[in-house]
Amino acid sequence: MQAELTAFTRIGLLATALMSMSGCQATQQPIRTAEQVELERLNGDWYVIANIPTFIEKQAFNAVESYQLDERGRMQTTFAFNKGSFDGPRKRYNPTGFVSDDPSNAVWGMQFIWPIKAEYRIMHHNDDYSELVVGRTKRDFVWIMARTPTLSETRYAELTAMLADEGYDLEKLRRVPQQWE
Repeated sequence: MQAELTAFTRIGLLATALMSMSGCQATQQPIRTAEQVELERLNGDWYVIANIPTFIEKQAFNAVESYQLDERGRMQTTFAFNKGSFDGPRKRYNPTGFVSDDPSNAVWGMQFIWPIKAEYRIMHHNDDYSELVVGRTKRDFVWIMARTPTLSETRYAELTAMLADEGYDLEKLRRVPQQWE
């Protein structure tokens, strides 16, 4: 009985903390989102060029996010990277994206563990879907991604300027090392 009470107490504390964290989001101005996202065109691999990393990404090398739209309209996702170096162990996570903004398809809940869905806002994609920027209203995390492992310095500067205009702290932005043979 005591062990069950402790487990329920921990779950309750976690739920309370998560609810209070999500409440902080409402005080921020929303960030821009893409006007329209064609979900099928997101399918495939996306190299993470730069990010304000989550705790699991702080030592990521060769980070790639892959999307596959399933028959129920959910985005099955694989996020993989080498931890600590190009030769480090390959880590792999499989969250699911749930589109919550119809008809734009630009706002998702990304679920790594049930029942928590993290906000995931597609801020930008170019016309040919070769680059993608994903952020959050809290401006705590952001990802610049491309279909290739690099972007030109000019294009990178343009995308980071967009992030600065949206209120992101560019001092926290980290280029993700990419080295493919």
